[in-house]
Amino acid sequence: MRRRRAVVTGGAGFLGSHLCERLLQEGYEVVCLDDFCTGTSANVEHLLEDSRFRLVRADVTDYIHVSGHVDAVLHLASPASPIDYLQLPLQTLKVGSIGTLHSLGLAKDKRARFLLASTSESYGDPLVHPQPETYWGNVNPVGPRGVYDEAKRFAEATTMAYSSACGVDTTIARIFNTFGPRMRPRDGRAIPTFIGQALRGEPLTVAGDGSQTRSVCYVDDLIEGLVRLLRSDTAGPVNIGNCGEMSVLQLARLIIDLTGSSSDISFVERPQDDPTVRRPDITLARTILGWEPVVDVREGLRRTIEWFRSESVGVEPVFVPLPSEPPLLADSRVG
Repeated sequence: MRRRRAVVTGGAGFLGSHLCERLLQEGYEVVCLDDFCTGTSANVEHLLEDSRFRLVRADVTDYIHVSGHVDAVLHLASPASPIDYLQLPLQTLKVGSIGTLHSLGLAKDKRARFLLASTSESYGDPLVHPQPETYWGNVNPVGPRGVYDEAKRFAEATTMAYSSACGVDTTIARIFNTFGPRMRPRDGRAIPTFIGQALRGEPLTVAGDGSQTRSVCYVDDLIEGLVRLLRSDTAGPVNIGNCGEMSVLQLARLIIDLTGSSSDISFVERPQDDPTVRRPDITLARTILGWEPVVDVREGLRRTIEWFRSESVGVEPVFVPLPSEPPLLADSRVG
């Protein structure tokens, strides 16, 4: 029988690398495309010994070609943290628009199922709480976060257009805050920032008064949700996230407790358009996919802290340059 084959854009990133790993476990051949704008080959280095895995340096905003059959295209390519999309606004807009068009074009050409990794940021600073998939959101299109929020909203609209106009088999996952091993220590998101500061004994920098809330999901649970969505016949969008909610200040104090750190809390200016609340309504995921998170947040944080310690990424200040192209990488024409 022909082995299933998946293309994962942004596959060397935090979420993408975990997804590549899981798809291999599911029996897929995996073609991982990444331009290493924010991803790194180190995230998938352990997969290179598997003959079913191929790592390709490619920018999906350029022309992409994959020869042979493809059963699934999973589009995860995009800067995903505030520090990244504020530094890379045009790249963020291009990968959400042109990159999505190219990825959908590949799925159309191969008659493959297409999964878009969208985001809870499509809800903006929500006025409905918790957020169901039927909520249209409250996004500032001209604010500093608009480049990411609107890129993902455009990507969703494009995905639905390819489904209705071209008959492409598509689905959309709206991913809420996710954490776990392989997060970049200085990507600007709260959990890696807090863990690094705690391990170095520095004050944890909490934005505003810390009363804004987040619902954080361990990466293994998130990936399980994506795989179930891929297997399903639902078009989505479907919220994938943990409906347990806590304030950012509570999260900081929990990380101090779990690391055994002597760090204090330092309050800093809150960024513009920073969401006040964030909590998914996962009724649809429970009903259609039979999915909900199973890893307790404390346990997930323990695993993540242990990874940071084992990699020594939180102990000393770290500067990680963008990786150069490893010799094993192919060009953007994938055989």
